[in-house]
Amino acid sequence: MQDFEKLGVFYLGRIFDLEKGRVRDELLLYDAKDLTTHAVCVGMTGSGKTGLGITLLEEAAIDGIPALVIDPKGDMGNLLLTFPGLQASDFLPWVEPEAAARAGLTVNEYASKTAKTWQKGIAEWGQDASRIEKFKNSVDIAVYTPGSQTGLPLTVLRSFVAPSAALAEDPEAIRDRIVSAVSGLLALLGIAADPIRSREHILISNILQQAWSEGRSLDIQNLIREIQSPPFDKVGVFDLESFFPGNERLDLAVQLNNLLASPSFADWLEGESLEIGRLLYTPQGKPRIAV
Repeated sequence: MQDFEKLGVFYLGRIFDLEKGRVRDELLLYDAKDLTTHAVCVGMTGSGKTGLGITLLEEAAIDGIPALVIDPKGDMGNLLLTFPGLQASDFLPWVEPEAAARAGLTVNEYASKTAKTWQKGIAEWGQDASRIEKFKNSVDIAVYTPGSQTGLPLTVLRSFVAPSAALAEDPEAIRDRIVSAVSGLLALLGIAADPIRSREHILISNILQQAWSEGRSLDIQNLIREIQSPPFDKVGVFDLESFFPGNERLDLAVQLNNLLASPSFADWLEGESLEIGRLLYTPQGKPRIAV
């Protein structure tokens, strides 16, 4: 295997000679330092966009870099199909009988053929099963499915956890976290959540600000109660009742309660809390690819 296992260097294959129509021996190594800003990958269907994305994620994982992957199409779950042994039995559960039949093979024969194809393919690119094992051991891969039990459930409503002591020293980070949490919550209610114009946004933001400044975490039940009876009597220069009368606060609390009580929304209440730190690292500190 050629020497491309260097920290901060992503191995993407070898250079393709367009004029001669063949792959050259020169390695294509991408410096991870170049991935410091936005990028876009454009190409027609089947051109390899997803394959490139998966390769970059794998290379990052080998270097201990976690990733948060938003995957509406559902392709990135393929990262879990990692078989260091490259045995036919590894591929067998994923063989479609129709595909085997079209190839004139039994399911077992098709699985064996697929395994040999992968063994040959990675060898041609200077890799072996040990590198697959290294990737598998370097990272935890979790597929989250908010609002569904198909993968790992994820909830945005279980708890509004008070920030850590370190984060509490950064007022700007706290403000960003509050805006994000409240906007997400109100979006579930179909409320236009402008942080400046929305009374609902301002009220709940002040409730969170007050709780977190006291080191208190809130769950959704306590939030509903504090919307009805906030722990303050003024918002800005206005008294609370002038800014957001009690009967209207009750209406907001009822909307949140209806959300909680709706059977169709039950799956949104299950699973881990939406905390970026927990998504990117396991409790043991292992980097994670969270899809």
